[in-house]
Amino acid sequence: MLEINLRSLEDVFMISFPAGTAPRQCALLLLFIFAAVRLAAAPAGPTLQLDYGHGTAPANPISEFMYFVPLISPDAVSIVTNAGNTQIARIQSFSCQTNDATFLAVCDFEFTGEGSLQNILDHTAKIERRQKELAAGETLAHQLDSINVEGSGEGSVEITGTLTNGQRVVTEVRLQFNRHGHASPVSIGLVDIRQQDGKVQLENATTARVNTLVFRRNTGAPKMEVTLASVKRKDAGDGLWSNFIGSLKGVAVNLFLPPLSIEAGGQQAMLDFGLALATEKPAFTFPPATRLKNSATKTP
Repeated sequence: MLEINLRSLEDVFMISFPAGTAPRQCALLLLFIFAAVRLAAAPAGPTLQLDYGHGTAPANPISEFMYFVPLISPDAVSIVTNAGNTQIARIQSFSCQTNDATFLAVCDFEFTGEGSLQNILDHTAKIERRQKELAAGETLAHQLDSINVEGSGEGSVEITGTLTNGQRVVTEVRLQFNRHGHASPVSIGLVDIRQQDGKVQLENATTARVNTLVFRRNTGAPKMEVTLASVKRKDAGDGLWSNFIGSLKGVAVNLFLPPLSIEAGGQQAMLDFGLALATEKPAFTFPPATRLKNSATKTP
């Protein structure tokens, strides 16, 4: 049987227990305290303030609202903002429809301020994993290269789910970035990766404007569905004709664009974010993004 010496505990931890306290009780109390301290000291991501339009909470830096990107990414991510960036995000409203079995909650949000945010993916690990394919002359087409937010915009988070014993269980979180007729400020960069003369090259860079991102609870490999507004070469102009052609390509791409593989932890974080919104929590803290390399400010 385990014997616990009270004097030894007092000497090791430099504390004094009240007279008559059982050693076993003291040990259990210490274990509880250490567990609580360890939990409190565990690393965490940023905390979003969820105001719902009440005007009582500060807005969130755009990089914190988009922190889910390094969480869902299978590759390492660097976050880059421009010098003097003033982009912020705020939850503007909350509404919910429910019955005895399901619910639908909708929260409008807005991005305000000026500047740009880039989440840039590092392809190094992917290239190493698929070196044999590249060496054999295969091209890794349409690889996600970045997720960006330019300027301001309006969107919504739609959360659907079921009710189990009165508790809400989120089954889908849908981020829509083109709310109220506003063009989406969110875009993704895509590149082809191939090897030529022993050197890896990134080619055919394109930019696709994103309307929606969808995260669903499932039993298989976690995926993210993407709906695009337009697709065009990265070096294409921003003229009317170029945008028109880009929008046609976006419609065509959506017909066969497969869901993108994402990290399970990132999927769960988005479902947890949806639950926080659906239950009108005042704040939500993301878990730490282990694939986040660094954050930087780009000088003019």
